[in-house]
Amino acid sequence: MFRLTSILVGGFNHFNMSYSKQITHIPRFIDLCNLAGVKPQHPLIGIIRLEHIPAMAKQMGALSFGFYSISLKKKLKGYIEYGRKTYDFQEGVLGFVAPNQAISFDQCDAQESKGWELYFEADLLANSKLAEDINTFGFFNYETSEALHVSKKEEEQMEQIFQNIYDEYSLPIDQFSKEVILSNIELLLTYSKRFYKRQFITRNEVDSSVVATFEKELKLYFSQSDLQETGIPEVAFFSYKLNLSSKYLSDMLKTLTGKTTKEHIQFQLLEKAKHLLLGSDNSISEIAYQLGFEYPQYFSRFFKEKTGATPKAFRGRPN
Repeated sequence: MFRLTSILVGGFNHFNMSYSKQITHIPRFIDLCNLAGVKPQHPLIGIIRLEHIPAMAKQMGALSFGFYSISLKKKLKGYIEYGRKTYDFQEGVLGFVAPNQAISFDQCDAQESKGWELYFEADLLANSKLAEDINTFGFFNYETSEALHVSKKEEEQMEQIFQNIYDEYSLPIDQFSKEVILSNIELLLTYSKRFYKRQFITRNEVDSSVVATFEKELKLYFSQSDLQETGIPEVAFFSYKLNLSSKYLSDMLKTLTGKTTKEHIQFQLLEKAKHLLLGSDNSISEIAYQLGFEYPQYFSRFFKEKTGATPKAFRGRPN
């Protein structure tokens, strides 16, 4: 089993991972078993305690998997760099990795780490409600620095769910095995969603500065007199500016401001459109191009959808 678990290690996307670094890709969970020369207890899922992983295995390089990973880690020593900041990961932290994302411990010393590693194939979710819902759990797209920091009580709740999955995994497979395991995975993800909402609020000092920076960048972008060259900004433009994943930024903004990143962009675009319609004599087509729309009809459709009036009708209203 040790040969297998020496491969089964990882669990965090590293935002600052050097992409010149060689990354070993393992397409399917069963490939881990073939590489290790052992027979898995289940072909689509694996779970192990970090304490049972040999020390040498915790020094693996960069990896990527073709399957999902959820990990609960505690007692990590050192820091993970994020942009120009450093984050202490010594307390309990949950990481979520979707298929084909690169993972690395890099600047963390995990020799004395404890916790759980859970791996499962997308095929495990086939014909289940979770197969449809898995993409709604946005934290699978989050970066390392956006991992979920859990309190002691939350950690205990999560550990119990991991233990439930492990206990079921260790039993002989019967007609209820998949249903029980999937129910516990869904419970794990639902609790994670709740705890992320809490984290957005309790880490308010850090997140508020991010919101302020985002708003500054947003206003700076729309202060340009002509967006025809640069175009309407994408969510990814601002997430890159802030060194955050697009999904994490949108979830955080939604929690703290009530609007997603896209909604903030559209609001600023709409305000600029109103200003140009009422404060200039340019034609509606000229304004559409000035705002970065490729075609004037796209602008008219957007404006009517947001205001209930066409640009022409809005411009004709008395002030």
